Amino acid sequence: MFVFFSTCTVYLVLFGSTQADENSCGLSITWLETVSVTMDVSKNGFHRDLVTTVDFGPGFPDGLEALLVHRLPSGIYIDQYQLASLKEDTGLQVLLGSAVDLEAPAHTSEEFIVLVYPALEQGSLKATLPIHGRYHKPSLAGKRFELVEIKLPKLILRSDTCTQLISFPPYKIVDAPCTVHNLSICQWLEIQHLQEQDPVSLEIPLGDGSLVEPVCAGTLIVTLLCCVILSRSIWRHGVF
Repeated sequence: MFVFFSTCTVYLVLFGSTQADENSCGLSITWLETVSVTMDVSKNGFHRDLVTTVDFGPGFPDGLEALLVHRLPSGIYIDQYQLASLKEDTGLQVLLGSAVDLEAPAHTSEEFIVLVYPALEQGSLKATLPIHGRYHKPSLAGKRFELVEIKLPKLILRSDTCTQLISFPPYKIVDAPCTVHNLSICQWLEIQHLQEQDPVSLEIPLGDGSLVEPVCAGTLIVTLLCCVILSRSIWRHGVF
Protein backbone atom coordinates (compact mmCIF):
# COMPACT_ATOMS: atom_id res chain seq x y z
CA MET A 1 0.00 0.00 0.00
CA PHE A 2 1.31 3.43 -0.94
CA VAL A 3 0.77 6.61 1.10
CA PHE A 4 0.30 9.94 -0.63
CA PHE A 5 0.06 13.44 0.79
CA SER A 6 -2.29 16.21 -0.23
CA THR A 7 -0.43 18.90 -2.16
CA CYS A 8 -3.29 21.30 -1.47
CA THR A 9 -3.09 21.22 2.31
CA VAL A 10 0.32 19.96 3.38
CA TYR A 11 3.03 21.99 1.67
CA LEU A 12 1.89 25.49 2.63
CA VAL A 13 3.76 28.63 3.64
CA LEU A 14 3.01 29.87 7.15
CA PHE A 15 2.65 33.60 7.49
CA GLY A 16 2.60 35.68 10.62
CA SER A 17 6.09 35.11 11.96
CA THR A 18 8.02 38.22 11.03
CA GLN A 19 10.52 38.30 13.86
CA ALA A 20 14.00 38.85 12.45
CA ASP A 21 16.50 36.42 13.94
CA GLU A 22 19.87 35.28 12.72
CA ASN A 23 19.56 31.86 14.31
CA SER A 24 16.66 29.42 14.38
CA CYS A 25 17.23 26.08 16.13
CA GLY A 26 20.91 26.17 15.24
CA LEU A 27 20.22 27.18 11.63
CA SER A 28 22.11 30.47 11.46
CA ILE A 29 22.17 32.78 8.44
CA THR A 30 25.96 32.43 8.24
CA TRP A 31 25.76 28.65 8.09
CA LEU A 32 22.78 28.55 5.72
CA GLU A 33 24.71 30.66 3.21
CA THR A 34 27.21 27.81 2.88
CA VAL A 35 24.56 25.36 1.67
CA SER A 36 24.59 24.47 -2.04
CA VAL A 37 22.43 22.16 -4.15
CA THR A 38 23.34 20.63 -7.52
CA MET A 39 21.44 18.22 -9.72
CA ASP A 40 22.38 15.97 -12.62
CA VAL A 41 20.93 13.15 -14.69
CA SER A 42 22.77 9.89 -15.28
CA LYS A 43 22.17 6.97 -17.69
CA ASN A 44 20.65 7.15 -21.18
CA GLY A 45 17.36 6.42 -22.89
CA PHE A 46 13.93 6.42 -21.29
CA HIS A 47 15.14 5.21 -17.88
CA ARG A 48 17.38 7.63 -15.98
CA ASP A 49 18.59 8.52 -12.49
CA LEU A 50 18.03 12.02 -11.13
CA VAL A 51 20.94 12.69 -8.77
CA THR A 52 20.72 15.59 -6.30
CA THR A 53 23.69 16.55 -4.14
CA VAL A 54 23.55 18.93 -1.16
CA ASP A 55 26.76 20.21 0.43
CA PHE A 56 26.79 21.85 3.85
CA GLY A 57 29.51 24.01 5.34
CA PRO A 58 31.26 23.44 8.68
CA GLY A 59 29.27 23.77 11.87
CA PHE A 60 26.72 21.11 10.99
CA PRO A 61 23.77 21.49 13.46
CA ASP A 62 22.87 18.56 15.67
CA GLY A 63 19.77 16.61 14.74
CA LEU A 64 19.48 18.19 11.27
CA GLU A 65 16.84 16.72 8.95
CA ALA A 66 16.62 17.56 5.24
CA LEU A 67 13.81 17.26 2.71
CA LEU A 68 14.00 17.72 -1.08
CA VAL A 69 10.78 18.87 -2.74
CA HIS A 70 10.75 17.98 -6.44
CA ARG A 71 8.09 19.28 -8.83
CA LEU A 72 8.46 16.94 -11.79
CA PRO A 73 7.04 17.66 -15.27
CA SER A 74 4.39 15.62 -17.05
CA GLY A 75 6.96 14.26 -19.51
CA ILE A 76 8.40 11.87 -16.92
CA TYR A 77 7.06 9.55 -14.25
CA ILE A 78 8.19 7.65 -11.18
CA ASP A 79 7.36 3.99 -10.65
CA GLN A 80 5.96 3.61 -7.11
CA TYR A 81 6.52 -0.15 -7.23
CA GLN A 82 10.18 0.40 -8.04
CA LEU A 83 10.38 2.84 -5.12
CA ALA A 84 8.99 0.20 -2.76
CA SER A 85 11.70 -2.22 -3.89
CA LEU A 86 14.45 0.39 -3.58
CA LYS A 87 13.25 1.29 -0.09
CA GLU A 88 13.88 -2.29 1.01
CA ASP A 89 17.19 -2.60 -0.86
CA THR A 90 18.79 0.83 -0.39
CA GLY A 91 16.66 2.65 2.20
CA LEU A 92 15.48 5.29 -0.30
CA GLN A 93 12.71 7.32 1.40
CA VAL A 94 10.24 8.89 -1.07
CA LEU A 95 6.70 10.23 -0.59
CA LEU A 96 4.57 10.87 -3.68
CA GLY A 97 2.07 13.72 -3.84
CA SER A 98 -0.41 11.60 -5.79
CA ALA A 99 -0.82 8.26 -7.49
CA VAL A 100 1.15 8.00 -10.74
CA ASP A 101 -0.32 6.41 -13.88
CA LEU A 102 2.57 4.42 -15.33
CA GLU A 103 0.92 3.91 -18.72
CA ALA A 104 -0.39 7.41 -19.50
CA PRO A 105 1.35 9.39 -22.29
CA ALA A 106 2.82 12.81 -21.62
CA HIS A 107 -0.01 14.83 -23.17
CA THR A 108 -2.61 13.34 -20.78
CA SER A 109 -0.44 13.57 -17.65
CA GLU A 110 0.22 16.40 -15.18
CA GLU A 111 3.20 17.55 -13.19
CA PHE A 112 3.47 16.09 -9.69
CA ILE A 113 5.30 16.63 -6.42
CA VAL A 114 7.78 14.19 -4.91
CA LEU A 115 9.26 14.48 -1.41
CA VAL A 116 12.65 12.82 -0.89
CA TYR A 117 13.95 12.25 2.65
CA PRO A 118 17.69 11.67 2.14
CA ALA A 119 20.16 10.38 4.70
CA LEU A 120 22.80 12.91 5.78
CA GLU A 121 26.38 11.72 5.94
CA GLN A 122 29.45 13.76 6.99
CA GLY A 123 27.98 17.16 6.21
CA SER A 124 26.49 16.29 2.83
CA LEU A 125 23.82 14.20 1.19
CA LYS A 126 23.19 12.59 -2.16
CA ALA A 127 19.78 11.38 -3.31
CA THR A 128 19.34 9.24 -6.43
CA LEU A 129 15.78 9.12 -7.75
CA PRO A 130 14.90 6.78 -10.65
CA ILE A 131 12.82 8.53 -13.32
CA HIS A 132 11.32 7.34 -16.59
CA GLY A 133 10.40 9.18 -19.78
CA ARG A 134 6.78 9.07 -20.93
CA TYR A 135 5.74 8.44 -24.50
CA HIS A 136 4.98 11.64 -26.43
CA LYS A 137 2.82 12.32 -29.46
CA PRO A 138 4.55 11.56 -32.78
CA SER A 139 5.93 14.59 -34.58
CA LEU A 140 4.49 15.62 -37.93
CA ALA A 141 7.28 18.15 -38.52
CA GLY A 142 10.22 15.77 -38.53
CA LYS A 143 11.17 16.51 -34.91
CA ARG A 144 13.12 13.59 -33.48
CA PHE A 145 13.30 14.48 -29.77
CA GLU A 146 11.23 16.27 -27.13
CA LEU A 147 13.16 18.25 -24.53
CA VAL A 148 11.89 17.70 -20.97
CA GLU A 149 13.30 20.10 -18.36
CA ILE A 150 13.57 19.35 -14.63
CA LYS A 151 14.06 22.26 -12.25
CA LEU A 152 16.22 22.23 -9.13
CA PRO A 153 14.27 20.92 -6.11
CA LYS A 154 13.46 23.05 -3.10
CA LEU A 155 15.51 22.27 0.00
CA ILE A 156 13.86 22.55 3.40
CA LEU A 157 15.52 21.85 6.75
CA ARG A 158 14.56 21.27 10.36
CA SER A 159 16.13 20.09 13.59
CA ASP A 160 14.60 17.15 15.42
CA THR A 161 15.81 18.69 18.68
CA CYS A 162 13.80 21.90 18.15
CA THR A 163 10.01 22.21 18.02
CA GLN A 164 9.58 25.92 17.22
CA LEU A 165 11.32 27.43 14.23
CA ILE A 166 11.61 31.19 13.80
CA SER A 167 11.47 32.63 10.31
CA PHE A 168 13.92 35.31 9.23
CA PRO A 169 14.32 36.85 5.76
CA PRO A 170 14.96 35.56 3.18
CA TYR A 171 14.02 32.21 4.68
CA LYS A 172 10.45 31.17 5.42
CA ILE A 173 8.68 28.47 7.38
CA VAL A 174 6.64 25.82 5.57
CA ASP A 175 4.58 22.84 6.64
CA ALA A 176 5.45 19.36 5.34
CA PRO A 177 5.22 15.76 6.59
CA CYS A 178 7.76 15.04 9.32
CA THR A 179 8.75 11.69 7.83
CA VAL A 180 8.06 9.54 4.80
CA HIS A 181 5.30 7.78 6.78
CA ASN A 182 3.18 10.97 6.56
CA LEU A 183 1.72 10.57 10.04
CA SER A 184 2.34 14.11 11.30
CA ILE A 185 3.19 17.61 10.06
CA CYS A 186 6.30 19.54 11.06
CA GLN A 187 7.64 23.03 10.51
CA TRP A 188 10.57 23.27 8.10
CA LEU A 189 12.78 26.17 7.05
CA GLU A 190 12.82 26.66 3.27
CA ILE A 191 16.22 27.67 1.94
CA GLN A 192 15.95 30.60 -0.49
CA HIS A 193 19.44 31.66 -1.47
CA LEU A 194 20.60 28.52 -3.27
CA GLN A 195 22.88 29.11 -6.24
CA GLU A 196 21.01 29.31 -9.52
CA GLN A 197 21.35 26.30 -11.77
CA ASP A 198 19.76 25.85 -15.15
CA PRO A 199 17.23 23.03 -15.32
CA VAL A 200 18.60 19.65 -16.33
CA SER A 201 17.03 18.29 -19.49
CA LEU A 202 16.16 14.94 -21.05
CA GLU A 203 15.78 14.22 -24.74
CA ILE A 204 12.82 11.89 -25.21
CA PRO A 205 12.68 10.16 -28.64
CA LEU A 206 9.61 10.94 -30.77
CA GLY A 207 7.84 8.85 -33.35
CA ASP A 208 7.60 10.05 -36.96
CA GLY A 209 3.98 11.09 -37.49
CA SER A 210 4.41 11.15 -41.26
CA LEU A 211 4.75 7.35 -41.22
CA VAL A 212 1.41 6.72 -39.51
CA GLU A 213 -0.60 6.33 -42.74
CA PRO A 214 1.96 4.14 -44.60
CA VAL A 215 2.40 1.89 -41.57
CA CYS A 216 -1.37 1.52 -41.07
CA ALA A 217 -1.90 0.81 -44.79
CA GLY A 218 0.92 -1.74 -44.86
CA THR A 219 -0.39 -3.44 -41.74
CA LEU A 220 -3.89 -3.65 -43.22
CA ILE A 221 -2.61 -5.12 -46.51
CA VAL A 222 -0.47 -7.74 -44.76
CA THR A 223 -3.42 -8.68 -42.51
CA LEU A 224 -5.77 -9.09 -45.51
CA LEU A 225 -3.21 -11.21 -47.39
CA CYS A 226 -2.75 -13.48 -44.38
CA CYS A 227 -6.52 -13.86 -44.07
CA VAL A 228 -6.80 -14.79 -47.75
CA ILE A 229 -3.98 -17.35 -47.54
CA LEU A 230 -5.45 -18.95 -44.40
CA SER A 231 -8.94 -19.03 -45.92
CA ARG A 232 -7.68 -20.80 -49.09
CA SER A 233 -5.74 -23.31 -47.02
CA ILE A 234 -8.77 -24.09 -44.87
CA TRP A 235 -10.98 -24.36 -47.96
CA ARG A 236 -8.65 -26.83 -49.67
CA HIS A 237 -7.60 -28.99 -46.73
CA GLY A 238 -10.36 -28.45 -44.19
CA VAL A 239 -9.95 -27.91 -40.45
CA PHE A 240 -8.16 -30.68 -38.54
